[in-house]
Amino acid sequence: MKFKPFVILLFLIIIRPSFMCAQDLKTADEVFLKKTHIVNTDTLNYRMLLPKDFSENKTYPVVLFLHGAGERGDDNKKQLTNGSDLFLNETIRDSFPAIVLFPQCPENDYWAKLEADRSTTPITFNYKYKETPTKAMALVMDLMDDMLEKPFVKSNQIYVMGLSMGGMGTFEILYRKPEMFAAAIPICGGGNPESVVSYAKSIPLWTFHGAKDDVVDPNLSLEMMSAILKNGGFPKFTLYDFANHNSWDPAFAEPELLTWLFSKSK
Repeated sequence: MKFKPFVILLFLIIIRPSFMCAQDLKTADEVFLKKTHIVNTDTLNYRMLLPKDFSENKTYPVVLFLHGAGERGDDNKKQLTNGSDLFLNETIRDSFPAIVLFPQCPENDYWAKLEADRSTTPITFNYKYKETPTKAMALVMDLMDDMLEKPFVKSNQIYVMGLSMGGMGTFEILYRKPEMFAAAIPICGGGNPESVVSYAKSIPLWTFHGAKDDVVDPNLSLEMMSAILKNGGFPKFTLYDFANHNSWDPAFAEPELLTWLFSKSK
């Protein structure tokens, strides 16, 4: 009977060091590089994650991630709140070496050109794609044009994903830059259904929404998917029956999410 406690104690001593090493991970704020993109007198703050052992002699896919309204500002940090952990996962970084960009929208701007009526529940949106883009969107598009000129970027593997306000920005940038992207993941967003004509057949989409969303009506995503179907596209759509506005949480937990994304190329 005296021998068993000794065996248990020895086992605990052996496994504890490996557990501590697994937890010794850097935070997003430490790993994502702080960057700025300047056009004339306008500045876009953004963060950039480079692949492990990055080399300018190799080529990599690029993922553009557009955050939601709650992460707007000028600290060049809040935009990492949702989604950055997904790309910091060690298995993901090893399996899918890519350049990941997290721009930050200023406090009083939007990614998408729209009017929002917040007196309704859910919010009512009026999209104005035919007008010039917002300053934030124009800066993001210029940043992406600049990235495409880099010799280490795979021009046939440029992706965009975003949540809420960023989901709306995802739909709009597809309309404004249909030739740029190989695939897109809009989460709890919406857009102008008439805008999908330019990319319905050419850009694969995996769209997510929560059926209980009382901020951004899930019908907005349904309308975009219906428009893509009507225009000859074949979108992938996941509607979570249990989710409210934070449908990005189960979306990021989808085991095939990035496998699907990085499998697409132009």
